[in-house]
Amino acid sequence: MTRKVILDCDPGIDDAVALSIALFDPRVEVVAVTATAGNVGAEQASRNVQAIIEQLDPVRFPRVGSATAPEECSGTNARHLHGEDGLGNAGIVVSRLHHQHPSEKVISDAVRAAPNHVTLVCLGPLTNVARAFQRDPDLPSMVDRIVMSGGTVNGIGNITAAAEYKMHFDPNSARRVFQSPVTKTLIPLDVTRMLKITLDLMDAIPSESSRVGAFLRRVLPFFYRAYHQQLGQESVFLHDVVALAAVLEPELFEFKEMAGDVETRGELTLGATVFDRRENSRWLPNMDVAMGMDGAKVLDVIVTSLALAGSATG
Repeated sequence: MTRKVILDCDPGIDDAVALSIALFDPRVEVVAVTATAGNVGAEQASRNVQAIIEQLDPVRFPRVGSATAPEECSGTNARHLHGEDGLGNAGIVVSRLHHQHPSEKVISDAVRAAPNHVTLVCLGPLTNVARAFQRDPDLPSMVDRIVMSGGTVNGIGNITAAAEYKMHFDPNSARRVFQSPVTKTLIPLDVTRMLKITLDLMDAIPSESSRVGAFLRRVLPFFYRAYHQQLGQESVFLHDVVALAAVLEPELFEFKEMAGDVETRGELTLGATVFDRRENSRWLPNMDVAMGMDGAKVLDVIVTSLALAGSATG
């Protein structure tokens, strides 16, 4: 059965790869793509969502939500890995949409149009979801599930010593979503770091004769160069693509029910995800957390899904 999803993202090259898969995968129906600030600022994120969808030109265009800057955030960005425009400095030109709707409204409208049948796939900071829940207090009871990319269980971050980027960017929103009464799944760094994507992926990307292939061949080489120059790595992490794979093939992942929260004030731990793992836990479990995966099969899902997207856009 096809699952209705909203992709909430901050493109970002790994977000772009995830969109390239999701928009053409028969297992999901992308009813909306909503932009949020994160890897790039709000305005650029909104342009990038529009640019990716226009480049890929799916048969069924999803609704699009535009990002607005969060009231409070860490002020960080990830342009050193994604480029000044967030898409590898590809220079994709888009026309400005005249009638733009804020992402939180699009989320609320799409969920209310199909109550209990929409999964929110959050590939960026959780700003939009927190806002949607704040403006529409009944909305959490209508969401089927939230699948979130981000956080860390072992306490080893990727933006600070203790925090993962998305949670650190807008920790207050992350905490509100963590504490919301909705079914939640977290795909943390501990798991997404298990899959190192080598340059072999470039050989598996569809040819330039397809829209997906042409687009990804414009943006992915920058990502590999940035990882090599900035981090000294020959491989890259596609955190958000692994999170999408957990939506498409959840049986490839190992999950544990856990009680999690987000630190919002710590000088050294701002944005850290904290889990009560004491023998006599005082917190009630509030989410399923991915603790492992079959990396080889997840990589196969990614490659196969990209090939399918290439065939659909050839």
